Amino acid sequence: MFKNYHIVIFKDREGGMRNLKLRGWLSLALLLLLVALAGANFFLWGYYNNANQLEQELLQARKTIQDHDSQMLALAGKLEALESDVTRVQRFDAKLRVLTNIGIDQESTKDEEASPSSPLHNPELLSMHRELFSRHMHSLVDELAAQVYLEEVDQQKLILAFRSNKDMLTSTPSIWPAEGFLSSGFGYRRSPFTGRSQLHAGIDISNRPGTNIIAPANGVITFVGADGAYGLVVVLDHGNNITTRFAHLRKSLVKENQTIQRGDVIAHMGSSGRSTGPHLHYEVRIGNVPVNPMRYILN
Repeated sequence: MFKNYHIVIFKDREGGMRNLKLRGWLSLALLLLLVALAGANFFLWGYYNNANQLEQELLQARKTIQDHDSQMLALAGKLEALESDVTRVQRFDAKLRVLTNIGIDQESTKDEEASPSSPLHNPELLSMHRELFSRHMHSLVDELAAQVYLEEVDQQKLILAFRSNKDMLTSTPSIWPAEGFLSSGFGYRRSPFTGRSQLHAGIDISNRPGTNIIAPANGVITFVGADGAYGLVVVLDHGNNITTRFAHLRKSLVKENQTIQRGDVIAHMGSSGRSTGPHLHYEVRIGNVPVNPMRYILN
């Protein structure tokens, strides 16, 4: 193997030849080099195939994670909607309790203000805080489940109260007295006439002149007539120290001592008295003390 080798190269056209002398050790080195190159190519080919397979698996893993993230975001949206529904039911529950004179359980009633949305609902933050987001979702699910259970208990109490207070409920103002938009709420406000802060003892519902005013509950008419700045006024007594007042009317359709059923048309909307335009000033009073009518309106 280590002998000298000669390589003869013939040239056809010129008729000459060239003799190359190759030493034995050099031929062995060339052979080893060829073997090494072949082995390196085989190794690199296998490495390329593995890298390509790993890249495909990585892409598939990323796609799976993105799908999971999308599902978690969709779940977060559904949970937020469920939380909003629970809050809405709790508000309705609070109004029903006012109507049935059942106290509100502060421990089982959540604050009416919606909880702020979690920053983890951001897809970029979600990928960074996936574990924290998952814990947040599980905590929210447990909280909502507890609230739903408490609401079920409260609803059973309300059902019993309804069954024993049917007459009282029919005489409790619980519907809108007129169609229109709420132009002014209950509470302190700046007077449009004096510019000073004063209590607005009811709510204002604005609409076209002549809009029907309906009775929000059963009762008896106790007053029909002019009442200073309130203009033409109708007062409806519902019993249990509850009365409703309808002011700035255009026309009254009832008379004193007349028995009224919920939904009966009792007057037409107007702008009598001191008024900035056609609207109904609607008050609910308990023991002649004005309270927020929105606490009673269910529809």
